Amino acid sequence: MIHQLIFASPKPGMTEQEFQRYWIEVHAVKFASKIPQIKRYMIDARVDLPGETKAPLWSGLAEIWLENEKEQLASMQTREFLQGARLDEPNWAAFWNTLVLDTDTHVLIEGPALTKNPTWVKLVILFKRKEGMKLEDFRKYSLGAHADIGRKLPGLRRYIQCHTRDSWYVVGEPRFDSCAMLWFDSPEATQKALSLAEFARAEDDLGNFVEKKYIFRMAVRENWIIGPEARK
Repeated sequence: MIHQLIFASPKPGMTEQEFQRYWIEVHAVKFASKIPQIKRYMIDARVDLPGETKAPLWSGLAEIWLENEKEQLASMQTREFLQGARLDEPNWAAFWNTLVLDTDTHVLIEGPALTKNPTWVKLVILFKRKEGMKLEDFRKYSLGAHADIGRKLPGLRRYIQCHTRDSWYVVGEPRFDSCAMLWFDSPEATQKALSLAEFARAEDDLGNFVEKKYIFRMAVRENWIIGPEARK
């Protein structure tokens, strides 16, 4: 299963709130969800954490699940994509600032059952491996030693790592090698976790396998468009 991540930001002149509302209520429902090959589909809208002041690079991300590469290619040739979702993108998104990654998902903490109307907050963190480090070694460390540290975060409800698929390295180097997702009960619970010694230990460990200057982090709330059960 391909777990595709699409990070996006508002077009000039549109507020973040307007951008998120259009993405969730218009683009996702009227256009993208009509693409038949999409099995599951979620929009994650960025939320402010207490004390957060830095302007965000992206204001949310779409998570799309597709069966395989054949289905993914077919989706991009459909009328629903070419004459629908693709044509609608300039109406709300700064498409020149969009980041797309196809990933394989590794579940490290299963957590509670997924629900149609979740209330939790998800911390999304993008990583680029340390310069000179082999991709195989990066993945092994991230899913092993580093994941063991992450599992111990107080208040952590669910934890996955999404690693960029091998096919993205055939013709070049992707901007990011992985995306970690960590679920907490609320923005306050997320902020509390970030202030604890256990998180500081995880942050220090990043220096063993990650280029810290390329880390991107944001908190989001989930909005299921198709799911959590897969569409038949």
